[in-house]
Amino acid sequence: MADAHRLDCENEAADCRFIIQSENEAEAIELAKNHMRDDHGQEYTDDELREEHLQAV
Repeated sequence: MADAHRLDCENEAADCRFIIQSENEAEAIELAKNHMRDDHGQEYTDDELREEHLQAV
């Protein structure tokens, strides 16, 4: 079974309940980048998201 990649935004922003979970890492990163930019006004690189915010579950 493949690992899923997960971003739980509530870990970063207590008032945000946005969660991404995907077995496709590229998809999870793209969705996370879009969410962080559009909803929180923050830009992240793929590596920053991968290393600091995505969890393998």
